[in-house]
Amino acid sequence: MPVIDLHSHSRYSDGALSPAALVARAHERGVTVLALTDHDSVRGVPEAMAAAQVLGMEMIPAVEIEEPGLQDALGLQAGARGLRARHIAERFDKLGLAGSYEAVLALAGDPDSIGRAHFAQWLLGIGRVNTMQQAFDRYLGQGKPADVALPWMPLEAAVAVIRAAGGHAVLAHPGRYDMTRTKLRELITAFKAVGGVALEVATATEKPDIVRYLGQLTTQFDLYASQGSDFHGAHMPWIELGRFPPLPPECRPVWQLWQPVQAPV
Repeated sequence: MPVIDLHSHSRYSDGALSPAALVARAHERGVTVLALTDHDSVRGVPEAMAAAQVLGMEMIPAVEIEEPGLQDALGLQAGARGLRARHIAERFDKLGLAGSYEAVLALAGDPDSIGRAHFAQWLLGIGRVNTMQQAFDRYLGQGKPADVALPWMPLEAAVAVIRAAGGHAVLAHPGRYDMTRTKLRELITAFKAVGGVALEVATATEKPDIVRYLGQLTTQFDLYASQGSDFHGAHMPWIELGRFPPLPPECRPVWQLWQPVQAPV
């Protein structure tokens, strides 16, 4: 029975592993189909595809987007991410915590790959916090001293570039959004109107009642369902590749749109 994990991150965004190491870890844990979904970047895809081929795994090239071609659009978004990293580092400088930019750059390996998780790892490493979550609670979360907003690509533009590249647009982990159910339904309505085809229903940290609710929404809105661990690295031991709740039985798995990926039996 195939184990299909359609949400993971490498060091090309805010993950800890190289694409090849990520694929190897997934293989060790029984994953047979893996999607690499780095934020605003597909730079890790060639390495991941090559590693998957050696191991006999199926690799789905993908991206998690947070205008005239996909590469150009992602380049603009990644540039905005790199600029935000410098602004966050300036905030830490003002807090008396110097050297953050150099440290997170060493972790990320590329300026445009730096994410808030890299700053959280740095804070953990220098002993300013005891956990990654504490880094967000004290410094990086919304309204905290080092909070710098990232300008997001509009929903319509994001879906358009995905479709133009031959992909299928999936709304990532909608159960985590801080919005009422009414607002979530409005978002899903807008998402489908611009060409979105699926919701991510099952992720590693999703509560069972939310998984059930999201499954119901896929039926109500005639959308497909996706699943994935949202794995970032061993520093987040509560999330592991290939480990997440099963899709509710009423869901149509998004991999039904692809060949030769087959649904679990």
